[in-house]
Amino acid sequence: MTLPIVGAYAFGIVLILLLGFFMVIPLKIVFKLVYNGLIGGVALWLINLIGAGFGFVLPITVWTALIVGFLGLPGVAILAIYFMFIGGKPI
Repeated sequence: MTLPIVGAYAFGIVLILLLGFFMVIPLKIVFKLVYNGLIGGVALWLINLIGAGFGFVLPITVWTALIVGFLGLPGVAILAIYFMFIGGKPI
């Protein structure tokens, strides 16, 4: 094999690795959002289950689901603080 052929193979392999790398990064972000959403949804459900006895309920709406999906458990804490201190109106 000559040097240009070896160089073309090396370039092709590097290109395939870079393409694979750039495809994995968005999947990691999607999996992280799904994971945060599931954990946050379970936390909202538990807060509603336990808090209903005390008269404290966090509504599960599109906006609260988005906040919890992006922020995870800190998003649940932010929503709880918002509904406890600022107002009881759903977002």
